Amino acid sequence: MRRWLILALATALPGAALVAAKPPALAQATAGQWEISGVPGEKAPLVQCIADVAALTQFEHRGRSCSRTTISDDGNSTIVQYSCGGAGFGRSEVEVITPRSLKISTQGISESSPFNYVLQAHRLGDCPKSPSAPRH
Repeated sequence: MRRWLILALATALPGAALVAAKPPALAQATAGQWEISGVPGEKAPLVQCIADVAALTQFEHRGRSCSRTTISDDGNSTIVQYSCGGAGFGRSEVEVITPRSLKISTQGISESSPFNYVLQAHRLGDCPKSPSAPRH
C-alpha cells in the first residue's frame, strides 16, 4: 500500500507543475482588454480585462478556482483540460491566429449541464486604469 502511495505521489507531482505553467502557445498573447465573441446567451461581444490569458482556457468556469493541465501544445495551439471540483470540468483548444487574435473551442460540464461552443477573442489594448474595470 505504501509503495502505491509513493508511486501515486511521484506521478502526481510532475502534473502539478503543468497546472502552474502557462501553455507555450499562449505566451504569444498578453494580458489586457479583450473582446470575446460567440459567448452563449450574449448578443454582443463581451469586453473584459484579462490579467492572465491562460484563464481563457476555462472561459465557461471563469472566476472559479480550477486546476488546469496542458494536454498538448505545438506553439500555435494548445489543448488544456481543467477541473473545477463540483462546479464541473472542461477541455479547451486555443488556436493562436495572431498574438492579438485567438479561437477557443471549449466543451465540458458546467453546473451539471453540458456545454460546447467556439469563441473568438481579440485583444483591444491595455486595460483601462479605472478601478471599476472587471478583471478575470
